[in-house]
Amino acid sequence: MIQMKNVMKQYDNGVIAIKDLSLTVDPGEFLYVIGPSGAGKSTVIKMLYHELKPTHGTIQVGNYDLAKMAPKEVPYFRRGIGIVFQDFKLLPRLTVYENVAYAMQVVEAKEADIKPRVLHVLKLVGLEQKIRRFPNELSGGEQQRVSIARAIVNAPDVVIADEPTGNLDPDTSEGIMDILEKINSEGTTVIMATHNREIVNERPHRLLEIAGGRLVRDEQGGSYSDEN
Repeated sequence: MIQMKNVMKQYDNGVIAIKDLSLTVDPGEFLYVIGPSGAGKSTVIKMLYHELKPTHGTIQVGNYDLAKMAPKEVPYFRRGIGIVFQDFKLLPRLTVYENVAYAMQVVEAKEADIKPRVLHVLKLVGLEQKIRRFPNELSGGEQQRVSIARAIVNAPDVVIADEPTGNLDPDTSEGIMDILEKINSEGTTVIMATHNREIVNERPHRLLEIAGGRLVRDEQGGSYSDEN
């Protein structure tokens, strides 16, 4: 599903954020990406959805070589992935239903397919009773559920979640994790950057630890140690 080989990322100011990173992700895996602030994990996440390009090395996601991908290919590539952000990035003037439906409209889904699919994913995330609400009428946890619904409405092969529980209380975070694990159990690859040691330790999955721009640990069922 994903292969990174000898990836290096240097920013224009000369800072090297990622140094010689290589890893392989199989279809259907659930990965945590952990590390202290400034370690490079956000850079890795952004390269995986082509927000950033590597300076050197190759990144293969599905059939796409991200290092060589032409700008016109980017929208087609992103149709196969879902992205969940810490700050939700919902469109404030659209309702819950419209925010999720918009993700299908931009990929030119058939009109007849949009309503049943949107209602299905909103039921999955527990928001079927709030389809007419606007983002400012929702709690933070509810907004994140809308963000997840939007990310999965086009049935992506990969969901990339960047600190999806970062601004949420523990109970709400558990609900978000329930959804992500359910998606994963149905075959979707999930890659989640997080600082939440309780979630990582209580819900073990493959763990990648980034420190100083390098991959320092790749462990199945790994946990936060006292030193992390």
